Amino acid sequence: MTDEMTGKTVLVSGGGSGIGRAAALRLARAGAAVAVADLSEARAQATAGEITASGGKALALAGDVSREADVARFVAATVEAFGRLDGAFNNAGISPAAVGCAGMPITEWSEEAFARVIAVNLTGVFLAMKHEIAAMTRREAGSGGGAIVNTASVAGLVGLRGSSAYVASKHGVIGLTRTAALEYAPLAIRVNAVCPGYIDTPMVAPHMPTRGEDILRAVPFARLGTPEEIAELVLWLLSDRASFVTGAAYVADGGYSAA
Repeated sequence: MTDEMTGKTVLVSGGGSGIGRAAALRLARAGAAVAVADLSEARAQATAGEITASGGKALALAGDVSREADVARFVAATVEAFGRLDGAFNNAGISPAAVGCAGMPITEWSEEAFARVIAVNLTGVFLAMKHEIAAMTRREAGSGGGAIVNTASVAGLVGLRGSSAYVASKHGVIGLTRTAALEYAPLAIRVNAVCPGYIDTPMVAPHMPTRGEDILRAVPFARLGTPEEIAELVLWLLSDRASFVTGAAYVADGGYSAA
């Protein structure tokens, strides 16, 4: 248990499972009040319940990050519950498998499937930052800025066959992150991205029975990363320890993108 986030409030999207859940729990252990947002109300409540059961402060929120009304509600409810917004981890996302296009080349994607991946993974990050930054800039004078971490991916740095929309969305997240970092540095709001590789999450698990050997062969560490490992990076970026870090895209992929 640490106290580096004591007195701070953080909103985590996609907080019901995988990396988002691990980050929400880690931030709570560091003393933050955490608003847990997820498409699934049950998953959001499960993560928030785990935090409160351990003596922390948490709020469960359900909605779709691709809908501006839902995102605005997430931010407003967080500020109403905890009085402020100091940080955000914009982590909600979907994979090609979620729209029935796993492994498909560009010519086989439907426009609807492509648009859905972009809507969640990229537009969702835009909408989140739009409302989060507005909340941070409305805080009382002298209270400091804020910190935002967006989930990109190694797919935001390289191409991946059969993942066109996902790759496009994650490249876009890095571009949005860098642009927001430049625009809001004068207001002391830091914006960074994390670029996980293959992590042991519900998003990756379905691919392991058929592609597991190939995936692990491509990772120099020869293993999947854990959500907790990414959560540590997120905590650092949201904390004051990273006070001079903005506009960066941190890779945590076991060496995948270096090979």
